[in-house]
Amino acid sequence: MLNTYDDTALSSSQLQLRSLQAVWHPCTQMKQHEIYPLVPIVSGRGIWLYDADGKRYLDAISSWWVNLFGHTHPHINAAIRDQLEKIEHVMLAGFTHEPVVLLSERLRKITPDSLGHCFYASDGASVIEIALKMSFHYWQLCGQPQKNNFVSLQNDYHGETLGALSVTDVAIFKETYAPLLRQCAHVPTPDWRYAEIGESPEDYAIRAAAALERYLAENHTQIAAFILEPLVQGATGMGMYHPVYLQRAREICTQYQVHLIADEIAVGFGRTGTMFACNQAHITPDFLCLSKGLSGGYLPLSVVMTGDQVFQAFYHDKTAHAFLHSHSHTGNALACRAALATLDIFEQDQVIETNKIKAAYLNKIAPPLLAHPKVKNFRNCGMIWAFEVETDDPDFAARCFQAGLKQQLLLRPLGKTIYFMPPYIISEQEIDLLVNGTLHVLNTAMVDF
Repeated sequence: MLNTYDDTALSSSQLQLRSLQAVWHPCTQMKQHEIYPLVPIVSGRGIWLYDADGKRYLDAISSWWVNLFGHTHPHINAAIRDQLEKIEHVMLAGFTHEPVVLLSERLRKITPDSLGHCFYASDGASVIEIALKMSFHYWQLCGQPQKNNFVSLQNDYHGETLGALSVTDVAIFKETYAPLLRQCAHVPTPDWRYAEIGESPEDYAIRAAAALERYLAENHTQIAAFILEPLVQGATGMGMYHPVYLQRAREICTQYQVHLIADEIAVGFGRTGTMFACNQAHITPDFLCLSKGLSGGYLPLSVVMTGDQVFQAFYHDKTAHAFLHSHSHTGNALACRAALATLDIFEQDQVIETNKIKAAYLNKIAPPLLAHPKVKNFRNCGMIWAFEVETDDPDFAARCFQAGLKQQLLLRPLGKTIYFMPPYIISEQEIDLLVNGTLHVLNTAMVDF
């Protein structure tokens, strides 16, 4: 027999111990697991995760924002099983296959106008690298090699590979590796939490855009692209801003001949209330970066979409003139089938409209959270909610995570920010559990914080 895997062989304690010995977990100080044990997950169904002891947890963050329709969704499962019997993977250099063609055509139909060319990778940071390289290379091919620098927003996060980290503004990720990174300018964030007293989110966004305009007016001859997270800045605490900033950014980048890169890795596919965040500003970026929910969270898949002008700059008789970048699993057939199945669900279940009803329901029952004395800056954008908790405890995030587990909730605060990004299949009963359980964390577990 070739099968050496038995998912019933290890107990909860064995899974925890052997994982600590063999697995280096991401974004984790491994020594902390001497105090806070790992949670060994053995199965998932819908919005729920189940551990090795049979306990269940409501996945309030869609497992790092990827599982749009929860776990083991029957339609996505069936699509992957069907594809397994055909072809699991073939290299995309010199070959093609039906799932990647169909997915590219469907993405072209649903994304902002004129983004007709898809370049695939396997994760978010990789497509950020691709977009940066494409923009840099484009200006070289156009005879403007001096346009080789980038600008991003204060507090933006774009990934942790070296190029993506260069345009990221998160000190804890960036400071250690600073000697390895390109210098990148960061212009003021339009996050309305930075507005002055009495200043509206729209007015503050316009003021932040003016700062971008001043910077590009002085430096545009050296700038290849401006990259931003549209509407919601995720990893630095779900900072939200008015769509007018995107409108002005598009106008300013066009005026000064600077590419606009929209990093919708976290916010694409309905998260902000529209299929893409850029839809709310009625703009088309020069590069659109997508990942996470693209495959419904099932398999690693990401894509950069761009238009004819960029594509044609690389279209040439000479191989050296091409965009020579590759990933072994580019356009993986299984991942593309998962993505096609995910888009099927959007169409068949009218997900965007249904999400509006669910968001309205959560907001309807949220006033006790807003009124909590420890809560400030409660905010919502589509299917994302966030608020800060006033505490001086440096271990707040870890303690909140543990308290959430006791309430059957997977909460993973960003510093002192608690956020909800649940799968779209969440029911009203589960929304009740999410809000009430979070209140219980604040009301009773705060004594432990």
